Amino acid sequence: MKRNNTQKLGELLRDFFEDNTELYEKMMEIRIRRAWQEVFGPMVLQYTRNVYVKDRVLYVSLTSSVLRSELVLCREKLVKSLNDYAGSQVIRDIVIR
Repeated sequence: MKRNNTQKLGELLRDFFEDNTELYEKMMEIRIRRAWQEVFGPMVLQYTRNVYVKDRVLYVSLTSSVLRSELVLCREKLVKSLNDYAGSQVIRDIVIR
């Protein structure tokens, strides 16, 4: 007997992630880390030493004090760009060290 399953893949994924919010949050954190590489490209990436998310805050360690100063000045814009890239409000702030 053939079953007619009309639920769309998007709906299935939404239901799955509603039941597994921790997994969804981890997936979004990975998207943000990947976004750092994609949005800012190889020039910024060469000065980046560590990128991680904790409690909706992106922590970035840089080796260039000049780049660090420039990025600190536009933190709000960076948060928006990274969240836009991820397609969700994943982070609320960035700490640049």
